[in-house]
Amino acid sequence: MSHITSRRGLLFGTAAVSAGALLTACTSNETDDGKAAANEQPAADDKPGKHVTIGFAGPQADHGWLNAINDNAKSRAKKYADVSLEITEGSNDTAQQIGQIETLINKKVDVLVVLPADGKALTQVGLKAMRAGIPVVNLDRIFNSAQAYRCWIGGDNYGMGLNAGRYIGEKLKDKPGARVVELAGLDNLELTKQRTQGFDDALKNYPNIKKVARQAAEFTVESGQSKMAQLLQAQSKFDALWNHDDDQGVGALRAIQQAGRDDFLMVGGAGALSAFQAIKQDDGVLKATVLYPPTMAASAIDLARALGQGKGVGGLAEFEIPASITLYSAVVDKTNVDQYMSTGFR
Repeated sequence: MSHITSRRGLLFGTAAVSAGALLTACTSNETDDGKAAANEQPAADDKPGKHVTIGFAGPQADHGWLNAINDNAKSRAKKYADVSLEITEGSNDTAQQIGQIETLINKKVDVLVVLPADGKALTQVGLKAMRAGIPVVNLDRIFNSAQAYRCWIGGDNYGMGLNAGRYIGEKLKDKPGARVVELAGLDNLELTKQRTQGFDDALKNYPNIKKVARQAAEFTVESGQSKMAQLLQAQSKFDALWNHDDDQGVGALRAIQQAGRDDFLMVGGAGALSAFQAIKQDDGVLKATVLYPPTMAASAIDLARALGQGKGVGGLAEFEIPASITLYSAVVDKTNVDQYMSTGFR
């Protein structure tokens, strides 16, 4: 997994499935002769066990996705009678977030869940926690050293681009001379480069499709609107648009509506509720979005609880939880949007 030190970077199966399904009790694993399987390590389940205090530290919730990260962590912790959650205020200031994490270390929490504002800059405080005997679940933006965390869980930026490109490719595969455009995120972020690379690699499988333009926005409504307006002005004709982020996509849709354009299909990214609602209504250009699920924060709480209780993961033979878990970037369109509606963030 590439190292991500960015503002956004965002288990097994589809992205909207949190680790609750993953960490359920194992079913019977007895052999035909009645002997139990060699691994009798208990798996985490919903039954109350050893009490675990989890410290949660994330960046400032200045974006719909980040706010959903906090909400998912809080709501998941409330599910468990044996979990107490110590949550920090959240900050994009590196020094302030380090101080918040050090406070949690001094409180001797049992496990830490950290979504760093800057993975590289916060690596040392992750190492400090691990050396103090506090296992760290590193959420999404990865630390520079594997020694700074016990488990990493996060999104698949390359997979987002790949699946967006495949979806568009399948829709346009029979159209000669098809043209697509891309509304990316911040170009100085590694995640943006990964999403674009995945998209470009997918399009290589469709020789009839050419990417004719690309603009980088800033993950905001305002930037999405202004950059989309520029794309529309420069490209009088194209067949599909991939927008990296549903928040900036709100602005992009405004620009599209203002221009009176409806001659192409649009694929979004991340999984905002507004995108799901537009996809379900199906009366505009937005036809799908590729997930970067904030449910990863709920899954991180599940993993932290399992670590604190010394338990494994249901459905796996290993005694320990995995060292890393990469979420799948599912494509949500009108055929499956109802399944994901409850996971949409505002």
